[in-house]
Amino acid sequence: MSKVRLLVGTRKGAFLLTSDGKRESWEVSGPHFAGWEIYHMKGSPVEPNRIYASQTSGWFGQVVQRSDDGGATWNPVGNKFAYDGVPGTHQWYDGTPHPWEFKRAWHLEPSLTDSETVYAGVEDAALFRSTDAGANWEELSGLRKHGSGPHWAPGAGGMCLHTIILDPSDAQRMYIAISSAGAFRTDDGGATWKPINQGLRSEHIPDPTAEVGHCVHHIAMHPSRPGTLFMQKHWDVMRSDNAGDLWTEVSGNLPTDFGFVIDVHAHEPETIYVVPIKSDGEHFPPEGKLRVYRSRSGGNEWEPLTKGLPQENCYVNVLRDAMSIDQLDNCGVYFGTTGGQVYASRDGGDSWTAIVHDLPAVLSVEAQTLP
Repeated sequence: MSKVRLLVGTRKGAFLLTSDGKRESWEVSGPHFAGWEIYHMKGSPVEPNRIYASQTSGWFGQVVQRSDDGGATWNPVGNKFAYDGVPGTHQWYDGTPHPWEFKRAWHLEPSLTDSETVYAGVEDAALFRSTDAGANWEELSGLRKHGSGPHWAPGAGGMCLHTIILDPSDAQRMYIAISSAGAFRTDDGGATWKPINQGLRSEHIPDPTAEVGHCVHHIAMHPSRPGTLFMQKHWDVMRSDNAGDLWTEVSGNLPTDFGFVIDVHAHEPETIYVVPIKSDGEHFPPEGKLRVYRSRSGGNEWEPLTKGLPQENCYVNVLRDAMSIDQLDNCGVYFGTTGGQVYASRDGGDSWTAIVHDLPAVLSVEAQTLP
């Protein structure tokens, strides 16, 4: 019987939650790296027991950790993230220049086919690649040197490259998203990049239809349909059916279209999940009711999923990397909150159970389906 392992990054350490295929009881391991912020952890699809973790501290800086035994032991790997070539500049919101500065790794994305290759999205926004399991890193500098780079500006959480999606049908194609610059696509393995923000509208920028400057919170894709993308933006849930060349809004009947997370059902490419948050100033569920919304039609028509979730006095947030979905036949959906709960659904969202309480604020959740 298959097993499920959840990799949970929090404000004060990493936790590994494991269960058998029934997903009725969970074993908790942690905290690993206690006291450190763990922005993201992810395992290799090729070698699931190889797990990467981004460990960061305002005092001690950034460390990438790697485990080769499923999280039982960890070792720091290469952490020299050097921006390629002459340092550039970008602009703060007031228009003043600011030099590019490495702060932390927000997202780690192992290759779909090679256990030695892993990508890192960092702040200030740049994309790095390692081909030796994290020992050495090189910047894919075509992204940062795109002509729009000087006009990127930080979102409230910093100017972070937080989403990396690898196309399983085309090894040369990759999607990334930056807050707050927008979404980009490469069709040549990262040498050159194209902004893919047509159709996005952002009232908070001087030109609401600008090529860049949009605050994209997260993008999701189903591997069977790599040309279809779903986006949760700083206001608006969006969809593209042409690899990001054009986006259309699919917020439909959501109570609010502000949020951070979006994900796709493992076996139903038109079934998507979001967690609406009241507003960009009030990062908690509307009416204090924690509701996951599901669309079975790829957007526009949404239903609230509430069974097992608190429906009063709940003021947590669900951050952009804090939802994940397993690959079992009865698809499991998981998300973590800033209140330290991790919720699980064994039935595609119909009902929920808090499988762990009182963790530090959850930053990321990744589900691994193990043999």
